[in-house]
Amino acid sequence: MTDQPQDARPAEKPQHDRTKGRPTPRRDAARGRRSGLDRYFKISERGSTFEREIRGGVVTFFTMAYIIVLNPLILGFAPDENGHFLGGGTGDGSNLPAIAAGTALVAGVMTILMGVVANYPLALATGLGLNAFLAVSVAQQMSWSDAMGLIFLEGVIILVLVLTGFRTAVFHAVPAQLKIAISVGIGLFIAFIGFVDAGFVRRTPDAAHTTVPVQLGTGFFLQGWPVVVFAVGLALVITLWVKRVRGAILLAIIATTILAIIVESIGSFGSSQTNPSGGWGLNVPKWPDTIADTPHFDTLFHFDPFGAFASAGVVTALLLVFTLMLADFFDTMGTMTAIGAEAGLLDEEGIPPNTERILVVDSLAAAAGGAAGVSSNTSYIESASGVGEGARTGLASVVTGILFLASIFLAPLVSVIPSEAAVPALVLVGFLMMQQVKGIGWDDTEIAIPAFLTIILMPFTYSISVGIGAGFLAYVLIKAVKGKATQVHPLLWVVAALFLVYFAIHPITTLFT
Repeated sequence: MTDQPQDARPAEKPQHDRTKGRPTPRRDAARGRRSGLDRYFKISERGSTFEREIRGGVVTFFTMAYIIVLNPLILGFAPDENGHFLGGGTGDGSNLPAIAAGTALVAGVMTILMGVVANYPLALATGLGLNAFLAVSVAQQMSWSDAMGLIFLEGVIILVLVLTGFRTAVFHAVPAQLKIAISVGIGLFIAFIGFVDAGFVRRTPDAAHTTVPVQLGTGFFLQGWPVVVFAVGLALVITLWVKRVRGAILLAIIATTILAIIVESIGSFGSSQTNPSGGWGLNVPKWPDTIADTPHFDTLFHFDPFGAFASAGVVTALLLVFTLMLADFFDTMGTMTAIGAEAGLLDEEGIPPNTERILVVDSLAAAAGGAAGVSSNTSYIESASGVGEGARTGLASVVTGILFLASIFLAPLVSVIPSEAAVPALVLVGFLMMQQVKGIGWDDTEIAIPAFLTIILMPFTYSISVGIGAGFLAYVLIKAVKGKATQVHPLLWVVAALFLVYFAIHPITTLFT
């Protein structure tokens, strides 16, 4: 990664006891404990420091904290086929605190596990997209416990694929330049997420009847002061970054949050849920009446792994599991590659360290999300913001996980930070990840066309899996028509066939149901 702020201060000299002329026992003991953590997480070995790891973990949490608010809104108001709501709600929002608590609990535990077991700066939480698919498509065909049972079952299947070596083998079979394309595509994707979440880029009011699906604000100008706050935050994080200010991303998030609180106190713009014209995207940045809440965990362990097979039918249940599994399978593969590339942790073949451990934890997270009733948990590309701040090890993930666990009790305080203050970091990190594009051989159409499709379809379809699938299919097709089918790894042929089924899942579902 280029232009990264460095901790340029000289190493501290030992603090000596003035009377005895040697290091004090307290300092000596602290050094021993610190070196133990250093060895375990390989902090010095990866060119990092404790300060950068902690800072990176905090930044990652800030850019992901929105999921604690957003996941309950997606899952909490969707009735199942029996008209029941997740967590025993009645459709009035009374179940949202329990879903938020479960969301933060699973994210915290699994992110800490990623840090301790896999030693990778990667955080996990409920996967966006999958939770919406669960609420809109899956729960309508069965009960919520059956739907969460499918999520649990999908996680177990992926775990088996990891333990048997299949998932890792597929990852190794992907050409190195396609892995670069995946990282670049994800960079554009998260930058697009940042602009959309801030309201800087908006869907046109009636995209089906216009030639422009997205636009700047209302078409010609930015709409509302919250978007202006985002623009100021983006300008600030860019300024601090190019000036090589240590902690640039974290400082920008804090400063922009303070600005947002001031703007809200003057204008009272409110939430976009009640004020679509120019309101805040999610959290309203004002100081809460209370700092801590007593959590309730009414969604935990209400799942039936095989209930969907009886309520929706065997074929439908199998197709739903396949759809969930394939999306989870490749989203994480792309995410961990992108994070490793940005952190400089990949080897010559584009493989991150502890690959199998990363995939095991991710698989467990999917199953844990189903068991906790909060949808599948997966690796978050927002982790790149922490890497941009200097994180290189699992210690950053431990910090992020602890903050998620703390947010179970401090949810009102977390809600102070609006998405408009956090997402400028995603735009900056998107630029940093885009720089990897020079590693693709654009003169070689056999790799350039698949890479191009991979890169553009991630932001265009708002899906990492779609970009990966299109790239794989194009790569196999071009090799085949040029008479080089034997150069394609056998596993890529299998994966390409699976993606054909994935893209045609709705016609297939209609045919067999």
